[in-house]
Amino acid sequence: MKFLRLLVLLLVIPAYAQQGGMWIPSLLKGMNEKEMKSLGMKMSASDIYDVNHSSLKDAVPQFNGGCTSEVISSQGLLLTNHHCGYGEIQSHSTVEHDYLTDGFWAMSMEEELPNADLEVTFIVRIEDVTTKVLDGTASITSEEAKQQKIQENINNLTKTLPKESWQENRIRTFYEGNQYMLFVVESYPDVRLVGAPPSSVGKFGSDTDNWVWPRHTGDFSIFRIYADKNNRPAPYSKDNVPYKPKHYFPVSIGGIEENDFTLVFGYPGRTTEYLPSVAVEQILTSLNPAKIEVRDAALKVTDSFMRRDPAIKIQYAAKYARIANYWKKWIGESQGLEKTNAVAIKKDYEKNFLKEVNKAGKQSEYGNLFNQFEAKYNEIAPYALSRDYFFEVVLRNTELLTIGFRLYQLEQVYNTRGEQAFNDRKGNTIASLEGTYKDFNKNVDEKVFEKLIELYATKSPQQFVPAGLINADYKVLTKNIYSESKLTSYEGLQELLSGDAKTVIEKLNNDKGFQLVKAMSDSFLTYVNPKYEEINLEIEALQRTYMKGILELSPKDARIFPDANSTLRVTYGKVKGYAPRDAVYYEPVTYLDGVMEKYVPGDYEFDVPKKLIDLYNKKDYGQYGDNGKMPVCFIGTNHTTGGNSGSPAIDARGNLIGLNFDRVWEGTMSDIYYDPSICRNIMVDMRYVLFIIDKYAGCTRLIDEMEIVKNKKK
Repeated sequence: MKFLRLLVLLLVIPAYAQQGGMWIPSLLKGMNEKEMKSLGMKMSASDIYDVNHSSLKDAVPQFNGGCTSEVISSQGLLLTNHHCGYGEIQSHSTVEHDYLTDGFWAMSMEEELPNADLEVTFIVRIEDVTTKVLDGTASITSEEAKQQKIQENINNLTKTLPKESWQENRIRTFYEGNQYMLFVVESYPDVRLVGAPPSSVGKFGSDTDNWVWPRHTGDFSIFRIYADKNNRPAPYSKDNVPYKPKHYFPVSIGGIEENDFTLVFGYPGRTTEYLPSVAVEQILTSLNPAKIEVRDAALKVTDSFMRRDPAIKIQYAAKYARIANYWKKWIGESQGLEKTNAVAIKKDYEKNFLKEVNKAGKQSEYGNLFNQFEAKYNEIAPYALSRDYFFEVVLRNTELLTIGFRLYQLEQVYNTRGEQAFNDRKGNTIASLEGTYKDFNKNVDEKVFEKLIELYATKSPQQFVPAGLINADYKVLTKNIYSESKLTSYEGLQELLSGDAKTVIEKLNNDKGFQLVKAMSDSFLTYVNPKYEEINLEIEALQRTYMKGILELSPKDARIFPDANSTLRVTYGKVKGYAPRDAVYYEPVTYLDGVMEKYVPGDYEFDVPKKLIDLYNKKDYGQYGDNGKMPVCFIGTNHTTGGNSGSPAIDARGNLIGLNFDRVWEGTMSDIYYDPSICRNIMVDMRYVLFIIDKYAGCTRLIDEMEIVKNKKK
């Protein structure tokens, strides 16, 4: 598969030939290594990824499946974003001990707090298994049958390929199914909370500043990995000991400046860089606007309650942040796609692609691709929109409906697998929903429901909306459900699920909340999802063919990287400012002065702790200041996305200089189209992290544990 070694991004102008891309770390030798060194890197590709010796990849575990983290000491000290550890910080918080507001610092290992259901996962090695995965598929013409055979092969290989007993094999697809890679991993489930700044530092600017530059957020939290006496993964035990890493990052306080080399290592979640223009147009004109409107309504309701009640603020803090994150991201993404004229650029690329098709005599293979894309995206449009409304209203933003859907699934277990399976699932459902109800407020959810159910009923494609919701009085509907349904409390849920299977099913179907969820779910699973999946499978086959054509027909020096899929990647670039619009230029570094400029006493987004104000007024920055100023954040040209939260920002020699946590708003469209002129990732400067730990929190034991590099080497 020679074409899979092509190394460069499509759709970028030559001036930015070394910008963009999320590269597989085991395949960096060659052009990637040459590019990185031309940008100033002093390491080798083997320093970054090596199977036989310790390398940077051994210090970069995935954090709980959704973020990235990095090991920063020989005793398993772990750094990630404040927003990545937010759920754990919240879970330990009460009104009396509000670690979200006040911060938390363990002054000894004995004070470090264990966390249920939190794990970090290290990559042991990466191997290409494409030939093995595709074995026996060449003669299969049915797309569904081909995918079934591929999945059978993956399942078999996952079980049989060599690994240690405590490790796991994972196989992931790349280049839209044109390549498959094996990741051998090991996961550590005993991860304890060590430190977190107050939200006025770790979440400074909150939702107003989210996805925005200039940024002044100390977005970090600290954990520690624990292992058994053999340094292997083990569930929480008081007998566990701090993990001894194969590699950990020295922390540099030597400072950064514009055009310095930066490497970001992490687990980017999902990108779709090679979508055809018709798909991007559908996102812009239909799907994003719908999702934005739903979340906007939910956020306004929740915010109004959080501002009035401290207990609700704690209950809903993590949920609000989760909902707001992609709401704002979708807004910026749409604006960026429009500003960069991404649809037109993709159409031009498609015209050039067809010229290459004709030149190569490949018309039968690729000549009709874009007509087929057009037809299939037109066909899927109402199903995709209805699916997004169902997901946003039922599964993501209205808790009564989300809980109701869990019970709907429970009923399906009874109908398809019988009473024993039902009883097994029922117990798990009751236990797992206890935590959900801990952070549930009936009054908040009722107002959210009232707003969102009307959006669903009036704006989702009408042919898929249950008859009972068409032209309903949504205020009356809401009042009836929240006054009568048992789903509004954990005690009510337990009452609904008490008794034998037939009794429970009967009680569920007499509950007004469940009745509504069932009507919506029946419609979705009968009329929407099957057709969506059918058409989407055909679109995926077209996308795979398109990707194959891109790889096959692009010039040999083309930089074509695989879309992100939550696997370990490297992205490299430079510290760099940018010009978001006419006559405006953003410098690449922010300082504590900017925190004070934004300071609003008592405001939940822009308040500043008194001790931080005192340190600022005295300019008491210790060894972390820079010419009398305290650096806070900086930006670079690294191509990142969700999942890169918490990723280490590494200098030319492999030292930790920052912690990735966001992107600039104008560049959030980089998941779909990367434009190096405005796409920037945002990192908190490690000097600010250490300043907060040392001078603000006084947790000097953590500073003593790290290897601090003081001088910057050119």
